[in-house]
Amino acid sequence: MTLGLTHFLVLSALLFSISIAGIIINRKNLIILLMSIELMLLAVNLNFIAFSHYLDDLAGQVFVFFILTVAAAEAAIGLAILVVLFRNRRSINVADLNELKG
Repeated sequence: MTLGLTHFLVLSALLFSISIAGIIINRKNLIILLMSIELMLLAVNLNFIAFSHYLDDLAGQVFVFFILTVAAAEAAIGLAILVVLFRNRRSINVADLNELKG
């Protein structure tokens, strides 16, 4: 049995659904929110690669490189903000971050 386009699309939909559930169910932990966003971007990348292979077009794979670059920058900036918040507040609970100080 060979893997077709539908197998990859179902896997991508499953990953995307898990990431949406991670965002909706757990709104307290900032690390899990960042991981859910990364998982969502990886599900979109899997869609791009599957369609790119299915259509014999390299444009989808080029978009994947741009998305991975943005995801890496987002992860680095998100983790830097997380470290600063933990140093100031001693917590990464999203409910404790209800006010901003300048």
